[in-house]
Amino acid sequence: MRISARADYAVRASLELAARTSCDGEPVKAEVLSDAQDIPHKFLEGILGDLRRGGIVASRRGGNGGYLLARPADAITVADVVRAVEGPIVSVRGERPSALAYTGPAEPLLPLWVALRANVRKILEGVTLDDIARDRLPAPVRELADDPAAWRNP
Repeated sequence: MRISARADYAVRASLELAARTSCDGEPVKAEVLSDAQDIPHKFLEGILGDLRRGGIVASRRGGNGGYLLARPADAITVADVVRAVEGPIVSVRGERPSALAYTGPAEPLLPLWVALRANVRKILEGVTLDDIARDRLPAPVRELADDPAAWRNP
């Protein structure tokens, strides 16, 4: 599974909003987000549009305009952000695993893809922007990340 630059940037921009809007509630300009997280500005504008359409961020126009989280950071999961910019969390050839069918020796592959999808969803749906912004990852996620083998490529 690959996390695209688009998904990574979306999560980082959302985290920047979580950190900044929790302080004063003022909208944050895209340029500020872009500079703070080293995200190409034009690319970020498209991402912010997807996040707005996905109900993750709200935008305000005008001189004091910018972007805010559309709901509290503890009510937005990483899965919500990724889905807003990428669609389904795990797909195989662009299709949801439940839409696939295999035959013969490949038949057991379907439950493998479904299990992978379930585990990725379990992690991403179990971590909110607030968890990350406050450096309070849930214990199961910390335990997985604390395993030295998780940091090495086989």
